[in-house]
Amino acid sequence: MSKTKTVLIFDDDTIILEVITVVLMDLGLNVEVSETSHDIIPRVESSKPDLILMDNWIPNIGGVEATRLLKADVRFNHIPVIYVSANNDIQSLADRAGADDFLSKPFDLEDLENIVHKYIA
Repeated sequence: MSKTKTVLIFDDDTIILEVITVVLMDLGLNVEVSETSHDIIPRVESSKPDLILMDNWIPNIGGVEATRLLKADVRFNHIPVIYVSANNDIQSLADRAGADDFLSKPFDLEDLENIVHKYIA
């Protein structure tokens, strides 16, 4: 039996966190959430996620800096990060952060499911 895949979500919008959590749990995934990003390395160390969803506007250091910290750490730089934001320049933000992909807010739940399946089959 394979280990249940874990998705770690960094977002400070509790409504979005609830919606994404329900959708991903319905897909049979384990979901962990964080409303801040300054502690990304310890959070990733403890939850060992298979995928990370990263909001751009998240307290303390923001999504770009948090993603860069993660991608600079050889222990965790293999973990796919999907940048999730309502910014109209989300693609350039995701590129700057070193994210693996992006999803624009507001997003269709089917798009969320598809992008998650793309990275964790």
